[in-house]
Order: sequence, then C-alpha cells, then structure tokens
Amino acid sequence: MSGRGAVILSFFGSVFIALTMYWQWNVTGIALAFPFIVFAILGSLAVYVIRLPGGGDALSKKTQRVIVWSSMAEGLGIFIGIDIVINLHRPEWQLPVMALVVGLHFLPIALSASSRRFYVLGAAMIASAAVGFVVAAPAGGKIAGIAAAAILWTAACLGMARDLRSKKVFHPAFQRP
Repeated sequence: MSGRGAVILSFFGSVFIALTMYWQWNVTGIALAFPFIVFAILGSLAVYVIRLPGGGDALSKKTQRVIVWSSMAEGLGIFIGIDIVINLHRPEWQLPVMALVVGLHFLPIALSASSRRFYVLGAAMIASAAVGFVVAAPAGGKIAGIAAAAILWTAACLGMARDLRSKKVFHPAFQRP
C-alpha cells in the first residue's frame, strides 16, 4: 500500500463514518461533513508523502490491474448487496454488507501482490461485517460502520508510514534493520 492507497482508504473511511451517522444516528446537514475533515487531513498527509523524492512502495502492473478489476467488482457488489438487504427488509445490514464487500475486494489484491497486509486488511473488514450481521440492530450497523472506518483509517496511516520508510525519509534511528 502506498500514499495513493492511503488517499483512497482515508476517503472511504470517511464515507463509512458519514453513512453511519446518517443511517444509524439520523444525523443530517453540515455535521455529515465532519468525517471528511479527517479525510482532508489524512489525504493531505498522503499527498505530501507521494510528492517526497524516492521510489516509494510500488505495486506490479499485474497487481495494479487486479486492483482496478477488484475495485470495479467492489462497486457493483456494494450496490447488489445493499439492494439484497433492502429487499430482505434488513436495512440495518447495509453497513455490514458494505464492509463485507470491501473486505472481500482486498483478497484478490492480497493474492496478486503476495502481501500479508492486504489479507489482514480484508480479514479485518470481513470481521467487522460479521459482527455487524450478528449483533442485533441498531448496534450491529453502528459497530460495523465505525469499525470499518477505523480499519480503513488505520490502514491509510500504516500505508503512509510504509511509503515513508521505503523512501527513507525517517531519521536512521527509525529505520528498520
């Protein structure tokens, strides 16, 4: 994961919180913009990291193609999943189904990149979805939405730190051996 990935993850973390606020707490208006302040901060930091000199943490062309296809399937999967839970008259499962689809989309990326970090990210998102499905409404949706946002924001921060390390920006005392 790189600085570019951190921009995407931080944005979707903010989307999960905003949707949790709207669907679970009935928050409307300007308050829904507050999660995107977190995105603005994390996104700005990620852009700073991207612009630093050095190669950074690059993915292979094959993995980049898998990310594109997996992300397209993710978008379609979210729409289908939400349609299914609405037709099942289970709107409280909207956030868990979103977290499930997002988690599943990381698995082909992990396989292509041979990267444990994408497996961990996918598994964490799937676990947050599972909790959201199992815990009774309305707490399940709240837990899934907040957990998904926290997972994505954490992954964004870890991705930026990884990119910084690969660019050798940190003081030598902070470099891994």
